[in-house]
Amino acid sequence: MTGAPPEDGPRGAPRPAVLVRPAAGEERPIVVEVPHAGVGVPEEVRGEIALDEAALLRDADLFVDRLYREAPARGATLLYSEVSRVVVDLNRDEADVDGRVVSGHPAPRADSPRGVIWRLATDGREAQRAALPYPAYLRRIERWYRPYHAALDGEVARLLGRFGRVVVLSGHSMPSRGGAAHDEPGRRRADVVPGDLEGRACAPWLTRAALDHFYRAGLSVAANDPYKGGNTTRRLGRPEAGVDALQIELNRDLYMDEATFAIRPEGFARMASLCLDLVEILGTRRG
Repeated sequence: MTGAPPEDGPRGAPRPAVLVRPAAGEERPIVVEVPHAGVGVPEEVRGEIALDEAALLRDADLFVDRLYREAPARGATLLYSEVSRVVVDLNRDEADVDGRVVSGHPAPRADSPRGVIWRLATDGREAQRAALPYPAYLRRIERWYRPYHAALDGEVARLLGRFGRVVVLSGHSMPSRGGAAHDEPGRRRADVVPGDLEGRACAPWLTRAALDHFYRAGLSVAANDPYKGGNTTRRLGRPEAGVDALQIELNRDLYMDEATFAIRPEGFARMASLCLDLVEILGTRRG
């Protein structure tokens, strides 16, 4: 599905995948994918979700799609979803299922409270009103998970065929401090966390370029701490085959008020500029 860059939020039914390509002749070998900025809950599953709007906003990577909205003007393909990760988490394997949240699954994992279907929000509350029957899980996967990954995989394959290489930049954000559900509760996090699976998901120069870029801007940067990369980084990162994957986590306090969910205009403008400059660096350099 193609569409315009994100505005203030989804109108009508939230779209599982929105793909925006650069203008003809301006294309570069880079895809920016933003899986967690959406907050939309499709009407047909609204009654299955136990969380209120504030909880949906708190656990979304709010506004990250808008930080990268001009990426196509820098030569990158932009892919984002308008669907909340509480409906289906696009940065998890579709088999990452806790048996307590999907009944009748043939091979559930022992404990996966925030797998592809969230059982618990990060504040510990139940995310679903009841365990989903297996057919309901499959319906969510078919309607809102697979379309996103089909679009992502198709674009990676297309650009790889054209350029012989492609960078997948996964755009995310994180709470400024670790919460109760995290490994470092209460600790202030770095401003930017590039995640490359400890060097396995991309060529070393990409991580170095990201580190140097944000360091030069006066920001604190911590590679792979606390996030090393998610399922998309693991699945697509094959540097030896010409596909480099790098996850970028931004501290939300840099560009928004975490309590009110309001954008901080000056910080937002600065971070958007830095994100777009990074897109251009990674889409142009060859190491």
